[in-house]
Amino acid sequence: MAKQNRNIIFTTIAIEAETDKLIEKLCKRYSLKKGEITKLAFLYLDKAHINPADAPESVKTELAKINKRQDDIIRFIRSYEEDKLNPMIRTSHSIATRFDTALKEQKGLITSEIEQSRELQDNVLKKISETFNQHAGVINNQAKQINELAQSINASSKKQERNNNKLLKLISLYSELATCGVMDGKRKENLRAEINDLINE
Repeated sequence: MAKQNRNIIFTTIAIEAETDKLIEKLCKRYSLKKGEITKLAFLYLDKAHINPADAPESVKTELAKINKRQDDIIRFIRSYEEDKLNPMIRTSHSIATRFDTALKEQKGLITSEIEQSRELQDNVLKKISETFNQHAGVINNQAKQINELAQSINASSKKQERNNNKLLKLISLYSELATCGVMDGKRKENLRAEINDLINE
């Protein structure tokens, strides 16, 4: 049967009583008329390219897809850690170890030089005191200059040591930042802030 109303042609189709009850249930749930819900349902099927003859996939199948996706992500993370992060960590550790060794050697050399300088200073002062006792004013002035030089060397050594410790700390922070996982966003921000604070000291 066909009829025309407001230039729109309506048709009727025969459906089972059970299907009619389902349509009424959906109409009541979504506050739609039978004609509206039928039109929208077919538009949805057409737009989504869904074949209503195909049985819907079970929840078990959907969960299996989700689990597979999670496994793929985990495999990617592990592969990234093995191929990228771990070599970076090993390299950073090797650099830090070599730098620490070089720093200790440098510190030993500086200490040795300071000791030699002090010994030389003592010898020079003793010789000057024995030879030029009458020139006490000159000797005292030279001693003061030598002491200032020793203090300057000590200050320079301490400053260098502080800079080296700062660099070691930066390397350690960068290494820890490199070991952060994909999900450690908060930890990464804290490490970056700490690195910036250390650099701006």
